[in-house]
Amino acid sequence: MILLFQTLLMISSLIMILLVLLHKGRGGGLSDMFGGGVSSSLGGSSVAERNLDRFTVGVGVIWFSCVVALGLLLAY
Repeated sequence: MILLFQTLLMISSLIMILLVLLHKGRGGGLSDMFGGGVSSSLGGSSVAERNLDRFTVGVGVIWFSCVVALGLLLAY
């Protein structure tokens, strides 16, 4: 059980790093490499940015749950 959570934590950590690097920062970020800078935003972010935000939050919830579960399992 602990090995499962450790593996899931490692995978979600790597995905989280990748997703954070894909987000558009103040200077554009790596998301411009994949066409994020070409579209003009008229009053909001694009559909791709919103989906990227949702996916990042989802992976963040999985990462946080793994940290809490490992903390509880290793406490005993």
